[in-house]
Amino acid sequence: MQEYIDFFSNNPMLSIAWLVIAVMLVHSLVKDKLTGVKSVTTQQATLMINKQNAIIVDVRSSDEYKKGHIIDAKNITLSQIEQGNFTEIENHKETPIILVCESGARASSAAAKLLKAGFTQVNNLLSGMSGWTSENLPTTKK
Repeated sequence: MQEYIDFFSNNPMLSIAWLVIAVMLVHSLVKDKLTGVKSVTTQQATLMINKQNAIIVDVRSSDEYKKGHIIDAKNITLSQIEQGNFTEIENHKETPIILVCESGARASSAAAKLLKAGFTQVNNLLSGMSGWTSENLPTTKK
């Protein structure tokens, strides 16, 4: 125990950084559990798309979307979702929806809005488009 105390007192910046990361991790886990949004990996997302006809909603800007997106993804930006403008998926409240952004942060915010709007199966792609492309999964610019 004394070794930990010595480390923390000798390395305050590292200790603070570690503490901040730990708090952020706990916050993220608790937030997901409380909101009902499930975070899915690229493999889980692929299975949901193929087996459950999940709808992919890309919440990035139109410019980001045009540079490359998941095949058949619908581009409904975060600002549109925040304004309640998601008529393109309004009839799919019981269908699994996978929200995608670049890294997963914007998608989490959009997921909370969709849950409040009555969508029941809202999922957040954990690593976002960066994870999708790093695993060489198919994308399109059409």
